[in-house]
Amino acid sequence: MIFEDEIQMKEYLMTMTDMIVLCATLAISLFFWIISITASTYYGTLQPVSPWRWLFSILVPLTLTTRALKKRSLDHGGALGALLVGFILTMANISFFSALLAFFITSSKLTRWKGDVKKKLDSDYKEGGQRNWVQVFCNGGVPTELALLYMIEVGPGEMPVDFGKQYSASWMCLSLLGALACSTGDTWASEVGPVLSQTKPRLITSWREVPTG
Repeated sequence: MIFEDEIQMKEYLMTMTDMIVLCATLAISLFFWIISITASTYYGTLQPVSPWRWLFSILVPLTLTTRALKKRSLDHGGALGALLVGFILTMANISFFSALLAFFITSSKLTRWKGDVKKKLDSDYKEGGQRNWVQVFCNGGVPTELALLYMIEVGPGEMPVDFGKQYSASWMCLSLLGALACSTGDTWASEVGPVLSQTKPRLITSWREVPTG
């Protein structure tokens, strides 16, 4: 009886956490919307965020993270972190979200690829390659920070890379894509390398062989 009560309490806490994060995400998105409208009214330099863009930035990441949670590509904490990262990148620039989506889909596919082999090599391997919130923010933390700086610089919206007219924002775009490319390369190497390599990996600092995984 006590065990069942503990399970119900955990499920209740998880549900409440989901609701709190969702409400916080909605509040943040509305905050950006109000700020952009206020700035455009007083300064005339920023375009107000469309309500359709705001809705898209909420619903698409929410749909994808829910799907990833069901497929066990993300655990509960990872799904909440991915929802926040996805919202900010989508609000800032659709191309940022597209790059993040490409990274997530390919990495999830490669993580599940030859899972039976990886399970033998790494005792900590999780079925479906579930990623937690720490892994999500390790890969998405820097892009999220750059996306926020991008919105402060030029506001939410798409713009061409033009160093003549938007020098800082152009560098932020390329830096964000570079950060995602770095995370993608690292993830692909760590998922493909242990399966295909015939030798043990080596530490880059000392060049000593270490156990696979």
